[in-house]
Amino acid sequence: MTLRGVRWVTSLVAAGVLVAATSLMMSASPASANGTSTIDPTFLLAIGASVSVGVQPTLRHDRGQPTRKGYANDLITMLAAKGTPMQLIQTGCPGETTQQVLYGGDHCYARGDSQLLRAVAFLRTHQNQGGVVTLDLGFNDLHGCLLHENVDMTCVSARMNLLSIQLPQVITALKAAAGPHVTFIGINHYNPYLARALSGSSGERFAVASVPVINLLNSTLAMVYGQSSIPVADVAARFRTSDTTPVTVDGIGTVGENLAQTCALTWMCQEPPYGPNLHPNDQGYQTIADAIAAVLPAQAWQWYRE
Repeated sequence: MTLRGVRWVTSLVAAGVLVAATSLMMSASPASANGTSTIDPTFLLAIGASVSVGVQPTLRHDRGQPTRKGYANDLITMLAAKGTPMQLIQTGCPGETTQQVLYGGDHCYARGDSQLLRAVAFLRTHQNQGGVVTLDLGFNDLHGCLLHENVDMTCVSARMNLLSIQLPQVITALKAAAGPHVTFIGINHYNPYLARALSGSSGERFAVASVPVINLLNSTLAMVYGQSSIPVADVAARFRTSDTTPVTVDGIGTVGENLAQTCALTWMCQEPPYGPNLHPNDQGYQTIADAIAAVLPAQAWQWYRE
């Protein structure tokens, strides 16, 4: 996506936040006529990077652009089917690192602004509403350590140490701004680099070397979210990231189940112009939504019920 395109999408997101804030405030309902208190209309606030805004490759944008077919959109549809319609707010920025969430400096927000500031502002103005906040961070913190089929473990170690410091700061700010009926869900990560095993011996070595890196990322996320009592949507398990059981895939041959799922749920095994691309496809985004839904507490499905 070009910088110009990203700014256009982000301006729509920013406008969406303002429109949503206005509409939700106008529709807030007081106690019902029989005296039973009700919770105001609910929201889903998706915080993160490209996957949080449903990025997928297109003919015009082979690196991907935001779509309305991401996991947040799928989750909204699932909740509506269960009787809980929700307003979707997406503050995500493609390529976003945890540091950029905290301090800005990305290509989506102007100087002095940041994804965290937008999310905090939204939560502060909707404290009487029930909602879900999804946190999809950490992958881009590491991505620069795995360029050109090379794993820089010094870089990995430094970035994970920084993530363990900065992600709690993000969580603390968000929780301080959120009302009592807001549920936070952390999201861990699948391993798109497994697909490089199909590109020859060097790619296979890189794929193998990426496994402990993604495992370290997910264990760091589990630790941080656990310290804040935030449940984690286990996307890695849904993508069968650690399952090396041999399976046969048409057009590929016999590979591990983890590689087969990477090919089935992302664009990594596709030929140009759509691939290889590390973002999920439609099925992959639905799989992530399923992982989030699996850890939502019961009340998240019942906010509209007395």
